[in-house]
Amino acid sequence: MKDLKSCIDACLACLVTCEKCITDCIKVGNQDCIILCRDCADICALCARFEARGSAYGHDLHVLCAKICTACAEECAKHAAHHASCKACAAACKECAETCTALATTMA
Repeated sequence: MKDLKSCIDACLACLVTCEKCITDCIKVGNQDCIILCRDCADICALCARFEARGSAYGHDLHVLCAKICTACAEECAKHAAHHASCKACAAACKECAETCTALATTMA
C-alpha cells in the first residue's frame, strides 16, 4: 500500500509542477521545456490513474513514466538557475522517475 501511495503522490506532484512550469515557460517562449513538460504531465496523470486502479499494465507504464520524467528533469535542469519553476519541476520529475523506476523494478 505504501508503494501505491508513494507512486500516486509522486506522479500528482510532478503533474502539478509540470503544469506550473508550462505556464511559466509559455511566457518566455521556452519551447523544448514546454513540449517535455506536457508529455510528462500527461504520463504522470495516466500513471497515477493506472496505479489507483491496480492496472495489469502498470509495470510498462511505470517504465515509460520514468523515462519521460527523466528527460523532463534533464531539460528543466538546464533552466533551473534562472527559472524557479524549472528548478522545482526538475526536482519533482527526478523524484517521480525514481519512484516509478523503483516500482517497475519490484513489479518485474
